[in-house]
Amino acid sequence: MKKNLVHLTTAQFAKMHNVNKRTLHYYDNIGLFSPCTKGENGYRYYEISQSIDFEYIRMLKDLNMSIEEIKLYLRKPSPDKFIEIAETKEKEIENQIKKLKHIKKILQIKKEQVNFCNNLQEQEIKVINCKKEKISIIPYSFVENDISKLFDYIKKIWNLEQIQMGVGGMLSLKKVMNKEFELYDKLYTPVLNSIPYEKIYTKPEGTYLCGYQKGRWDRIPELYEKMIAFAKKNDLKLTGYAYELGLNEFVISSQEDYITQIMIKIDK
Repeated sequence: MKKNLVHLTTAQFAKMHNVNKRTLHYYDNIGLFSPCTKGENGYRYYEISQSIDFEYIRMLKDLNMSIEEIKLYLRKPSPDKFIEIAETKEKEIENQIKKLKHIKKILQIKKEQVNFCNNLQEQEIKVINCKKEKISIIPYSFVENDISKLFDYIKKIWNLEQIQMGVGGMLSLKKVMNKEFELYDKLYTPVLNSIPYEKIYTKPEGTYLCGYQKGRWDRIPELYEKMIAFAKKNDLKLTGYAYELGLNEFVISSQEDYITQIMIKIDK
């Protein structure tokens, strides 16, 4: 028994695939995808069987193949060519998944930081236990705080995905005790496991004296002095470096809401 083929107008085919009619006209004009049947009335129609081919074309476009690349494949498709495309795109998808997982992790960290900042007062000092943390460190050699030069400098060493984790400054304990707060010794950024670097350092786990400053940077020296006084009053021996990091720079409209975190390890 002969089956009746289902013929669809451009409007019907477009509606079925949730695509604009102009897209189908464009594909037809460039020879990428065209109606394959001509009716007695002279109009051309799509067959329902063309739906699968159309969805494969859309899939290839979603995989960032250009129109010309798709046309080239469709001129003479073959199993070998398809496997080659599939293997290439699988690798690209894996890389994209890794990138998205990295972005998701950054969003989770930043969300936790923002929630934490919402509960802070203008200045706070706390003693907290911290897990060890992987960080990447670079020297800081800028006498003047030129932000554009600084950003160019760190981009040469860290990729943009890593910079999204935040960039902080490190001050030696000697500088902190001598009240020399103007010039960092080093810059650092927290490192996720998905980002490989030749030299990864570990900020040690343990108990840290933490200070939080809400507002402009010119009050940071005041916070350092309060932290030093707090340590002396409570017989806390400090060691290593002071780790200084902004926690909420992307979510504020005024520098008065900027939160700076300072962490110094307590030696036990």
